[in-house]
Amino acid sequence: MREYWTSLASLLGVFAFCQTILQAVFPPELRFASVKLFNRIFHCFSSYCYYDITEIDGVNTNELYNAVQLYLSSSVSITGNRLSLTRAVNSSGFTFGLANNDSIVDTFNGVNVLWEHVVTQRQAQTFSWRPLPDEKRGFTLRIKKKDKSLVLNSYLDYIMEKASDIRRKNQDRLLYTNSRGGSLDSRGHPWESVPFKHPSTFDTLAMDPQKKKEIMEDLQDFANGQSFYHKTGRAWKRGYLLYGPPGTGKSSMIAAMANYLGYDIYDLELTEVHNNSELRKLLMKTSSKSIIVIEDIDCSINLTNRNNIGNTSVSASRSYYDSELRGGGGGGGGEEGGNTITLSGLLNFTDGLWSCCGSERIFVFTTNHIEKLDPALLRSGRMDMHIFMSYCSFPALKILLKNYLGCEECELEESILKQLEEVVKVARMTPADISEVLIKNRRKKENAVEELLETLKVRADMNEKSGVVMRGENGVEEEEEEEQEKRALDSESPKEESEIEDNCKEEEEEVKVK
Repeated sequence: MREYWTSLASLLGVFAFCQTILQAVFPPELRFASVKLFNRIFHCFSSYCYYDITEIDGVNTNELYNAVQLYLSSSVSITGNRLSLTRAVNSSGFTFGLANNDSIVDTFNGVNVLWEHVVTQRQAQTFSWRPLPDEKRGFTLRIKKKDKSLVLNSYLDYIMEKASDIRRKNQDRLLYTNSRGGSLDSRGHPWESVPFKHPSTFDTLAMDPQKKKEIMEDLQDFANGQSFYHKTGRAWKRGYLLYGPPGTGKSSMIAAMANYLGYDIYDLELTEVHNNSELRKLLMKTSSKSIIVIEDIDCSINLTNRNNIGNTSVSASRSYYDSELRGGGGGGGGEEGGNTITLSGLLNFTDGLWSCCGSERIFVFTTNHIEKLDPALLRSGRMDMHIFMSYCSFPALKILLKNYLGCEECELEESILKQLEEVVKVARMTPADISEVLIKNRRKKENAVEELLETLKVRADMNEKSGVVMRGENGVEEEEEEEQEKRALDSESPKEESEIEDNCKEEEEEVKVK
């Protein structure tokens, strides 16, 4: 054993002597050039190429590094053995990531790539205005040379898009409102935001299941339709008009749409917007993947249907809009010099050139009286889908019973279900009214159903005595709905409508000149 250690010591001594000779004969520059030449020869014969993605690019954060980290979290959480767990600010979910110096294989279009998370200690830093972290982090991407064009052309773009989706799903959604009087916040933004925590979903929404399915499919087609909209030359936006009696769930529908798509909501208060220019600036400051909402459009400013003015001639309509332009419309009063939004400005906001300054936006207008709206606001391209929020139907009633009482259809007696189905058609009660009855008795299911049935019967008797008769299936006033839309859409011929819109623009320009 002693001879073994003696021989090892002699060998180490010879190695140290040879190393000293090599350092004396070969200067550092020559050694560096030799290593560089060796690496080039190695890479020439290697079938792989490597790309380094560092966390900090100079003094700025590398956006691609954060995107790769988020993208790998979707697969690492399932396949990785050792993971790092984080939760970002304003995030509702946890993010898994690769641990230090760990690696994972990813597949894209049938091509395998290797990701390695490289973490090394940073050398001693000199003086810097922005101190760097002690550890140097980065990802190394290894791909085959023959797959280089595929990865660089489409794989990295796919990672950025996927990371954006993951970030949006994990991050809390926000509810924005325009600042009072058009003032700016500390960052110079005209929108103020709060976290959006509305629990409404399409599962809890009291509406006919078939109609909900149609809306969800339309929303999904819109969200996945980027290539379609670009191919057809249309702006990637869509408009929805929610109309019906108060308490039928229009605001809950908007919240369900936002939760379904994961979009932020911009609640636009028109009475706080002074003019068309300010309206365009607000639109420019909205982000993609958002829902822009104008609630009670018939009450915000005076943009009523031209047929309701009192004169049916085109000249009378023009005179009306002349006064609107000079008087500033409603919601602020011409005397106070407040709101001067015109119909032309609102039309351009929803369907003009300025509406295309962003992508993947949804415009939602709500109203209790569709017949009061101008037909120019209702046509396709501005409000593409009209959704009538009706009184509570029997399918919607079953959803409310399940949400508030936990009652399934099979748990109720057949006679009670039959009575509910018959009486709800003529009761004309909104989901909000029915919900209030159920909330008061949510601890006692039997009492809640009995009181609800009695309330529906009383309301149905009142409607029958007053001569109100319901027609159509599921309690939907089909004839009334069709008449409302027909009155709104057929109020003016297309030629007269375009003439009046042109007149609005001319008068607006005259006001600006003055």
